[in-house]
Amino acid sequence: MRWCVLLFASLLFYAELNAPYLLVVLILVAFITYGFGIWLDQVETEKARKNILWIGIASNLVILIVMKYQTLVVESIIQLITFNSIKYQIQPIKTLVTIGISYYVFQAISYLIDVYLEIEKPERHIGYFVLYLSFFPKLLQGPIERSSELLPQLREKYKFDYNNTRYGMLLFAWGLFKKIVIADRVGIYVDTVYNNITYFSGTPLLYATYLYAIQIYMDFSGYTDMALGSAYLFNIKLTQNFNSPYFATSVADFWRRWHISFSRWILDYIFKPLQMKWRYLNKFGTASALIVTFLISGIWHGASAGFIIWGVLHGIFLASSVYYKPFQKKIHKALGLERTNTLKYWQMFATFNFICFAWIFFRSNTTSDALYLITHVADNSKGLGELLSAQGSTELILTFVFVAAAIIVESIGSISTVAEKIYEKPIWVRWTVYYTLMIIIILFHVETGKSFAYFQF
Repeated sequence: MRWCVLLFASLLFYAELNAPYLLVVLILVAFITYGFGIWLDQVETEKARKNILWIGIASNLVILIVMKYQTLVVESIIQLITFNSIKYQIQPIKTLVTIGISYYVFQAISYLIDVYLEIEKPERHIGYFVLYLSFFPKLLQGPIERSSELLPQLREKYKFDYNNTRYGMLLFAWGLFKKIVIADRVGIYVDTVYNNITYFSGTPLLYATYLYAIQIYMDFSGYTDMALGSAYLFNIKLTQNFNSPYFATSVADFWRRWHISFSRWILDYIFKPLQMKWRYLNKFGTASALIVTFLISGIWHGASAGFIIWGVLHGIFLASSVYYKPFQKKIHKALGLERTNTLKYWQMFATFNFICFAWIFFRSNTTSDALYLITHVADNSKGLGELLSAQGSTELILTFVFVAAAIIVESIGSISTVAEKIYEKPIWVRWTVYYTLMIIIILFHVETGKSFAYFQF
């Protein structure tokens, strides 16, 4: 009956959002996908199977689009009505939120494709299937799990595992520290600048942009750590979604380290099919597939110009590397930099700045704000003194101390590697670490009331 307990807990967790239609949508997606998965397994002709697949995918996408973009559609209709001087009032459903929908719809689509390709057999147990989509730790922000990796774990009999419980609690605490001690603290500076962009110029703009890179990583990876930590308490291992992405030596390497489950998803289900379809175009086909893939990624994040530009920029960065890569080694060798630490650190520095440049469009409230920042970042500093004095020197010092501490810990390796090093120490050292982390969370957390950044996606 373990699946019953976990399923009930997951549905109760989702219901806590006080949005009954979200539960309805989850159940609708689950039953549609379950039914189409069984149907795909029963039909033998290729044409019929392909039609079933596309209908199943389209059904899920329609639900996603209606829920995610209804406000945009309604507002566009309002503008059209106003432009044509038609006297008719229509209001978007302002209470409509889409928390979690993108993630389990993506899981549903990947499940149908895997069943169609006969990579996976369809799940016949409706309870396990609904649990696979709705398992509460990963429901709101992922990771986006493949059925082959999660479903077998849900079937295993539970047996208390001390190491999993210990690691799960430590991982949860570390994620909580990253979110409410670092991300929310850094977010105060970021919001002050980005929400009043024209008041600042020069250093504050650069300062806020680099801090936003820290904020969004600590926020998103903090949630992921808490999700993985929660799952470990049930002996379930979810996908590790981050692997020190700001230590990447290229944009391609960044996407192998950032939001890993999403990167795998767009690679397998968007980029590879496009690359195969356009393979006759050689490098141009690969470059085009990358740009289209990341354009779709931008649109998935939101139907705004900023997100679309962010996606296209990443597509251009990756497409450029397709043409640059054949000359890369020759240039490094000619400069005497091949396989040197100097080259590695330069690549990390350059990559981080490329990523931060794209973050400007991702975070800015409007494209005008983004362009203002880019065109005024080299001006004489304006507003720096007021920004620093408003937050206070103590807060500034705490911010840098906590950010530096987190960077040092994660530079050692994955959090599991760090945990293993802690477990090797004497008991008094281990519990000093645990209590220090808990005390810091209690004393230095920031109460901003801000939800997780990726809830909106």
